[in-house]
Amino acid sequence: MTPVTDRLSLSPDAARQLATATKTAPQMLGTTPRYLLRALPWVDLKSGVYRVNRRRTFVLGDDRISTHTDGEAPRVVPGDLRELPYLRDADESCLAELANAFTEVRFEPGQILAQEGDPADRLWIIVQGRAEKRVTGRYGEEQLIEVIGDGQFFDLRAWTREEATPYRVQALTPGTALVAERRALAALADRDETVRSSMETYVSGNGYRPGAEVPVDLTSGHVGEPDLPATYVDYEDRPREYHMTLAQTVLRVHTRVHDVYSGDVDQTRQQALLTIEALRERQEAALLNHPEFGLFHNVAPGQRVQTRTGSPTPDDLDELLARVWKQPSFFLAHPKAIAAFGRECTRRGVPPVTDSRFGSPLLTWRGVPLVPSDKVPFSDGLRTNGSTAAVGTTEILLMRVGEADRGVVGLRPAEVSDEVEPGLSMRNMGTDQKGITSYLMTAYFNTAVLVQDAIAVLQNVEVNNYHDYS
Repeated sequence: MTPVTDRLSLSPDAARQLATATKTAPQMLGTTPRYLLRALPWVDLKSGVYRVNRRRTFVLGDDRISTHTDGEAPRVVPGDLRELPYLRDADESCLAELANAFTEVRFEPGQILAQEGDPADRLWIIVQGRAEKRVTGRYGEEQLIEVIGDGQFFDLRAWTREEATPYRVQALTPGTALVAERRALAALADRDETVRSSMETYVSGNGYRPGAEVPVDLTSGHVGEPDLPATYVDYEDRPREYHMTLAQTVLRVHTRVHDVYSGDVDQTRQQALLTIEALRERQEAALLNHPEFGLFHNVAPGQRVQTRTGSPTPDDLDELLARVWKQPSFFLAHPKAIAAFGRECTRRGVPPVTDSRFGSPLLTWRGVPLVPSDKVPFSDGLRTNGSTAAVGTTEILLMRVGEADRGVVGLRPAEVSDEVEPGLSMRNMGTDQKGITSYLMTAYFNTAVLVQDAIAVLQNVEVNNYHDYS
């Protein structure tokens, strides 16, 4: 009898028909560690509203003057001139007149935009580019004050008071600016009594600094029996309230799939787990980037820092630490920004210490961990709102967290119906005539910054610079 095959034993393919497989749970590429959700202290709300009561402060806005492109020329947005303290109550016609007085100026790297000691006869608004303010120190040495970028302006105080420019401004990159002559402001003040009165208050120094709290009248170091000042602490009339926001979807599972194919693996449970992962990923992205409550959109003007050279350096992170110096908790950055920071540290011979936080080894700087998140905004050069963002730029947050430390907190309801995880519900919506069962999946959340100095951001961080260490 002729054998059917030359094999001397049972083939693996044939044996496979009698064997079972060891199966994994469904794997998901988009799942991340979500360090932010793990690092934030969460406040459980019995109601759906979280009201942040603060002392009364004087806040103008974002300390930026917006511009737009009219044809090929940049123009100031008139309404945003209310960033100038004495123009807050000016009417629209006055703002439009002053906006039209700005003219375009282009500059190159190294160009002097304003010289220390010269009359401050022009107000500069940086449309695009980066420049640095430098001043001569007590012993003639040159000192760097700060780096300014898109939307920032200088020098309002000297321009308004017709004083000398207190520092030198030198361009770091090519760019474009809009400038207004001092005579345009003088003409506006001569014609409008409201503007003139507000300018006089500003020039006299009797107005409050934007962002400052209303002072409490106290005395100290006195002797004898002087009359003590009487005071009270004023509160904001309209404290900010945070309402629960949400991420939602409807999960559909066919009853036949659940009934027949849920032997070793519960099909409904696995579908729910993967959906929960997606909801949590969306939650973290919203906490960072939502235009109303996202952390990147809630940084106070004085808490924004520009990089010195583009790449994130130890100096830049030290500047952030100087802004959030009261018990800083962690930096939050895109993984590429952390890698770029590591390269800059290697270049300087100061490698950052690695420490175990949240169950993973993380780089630290000055003992503060650099927490990675791919939800941090990162520009890939795609066109956005008609303009092309710089390729390879991002931002780095530094924050203090916790209610007790007046920091950043996460918000979620104390309890929701059909809760499967804190703040996340899975509600059975019934089975339709096709045998499909629907589940309403909802995650409720928000975040709040209790005081302005709880968070700071390093802007215009470039991550594409590499060095030859040989």
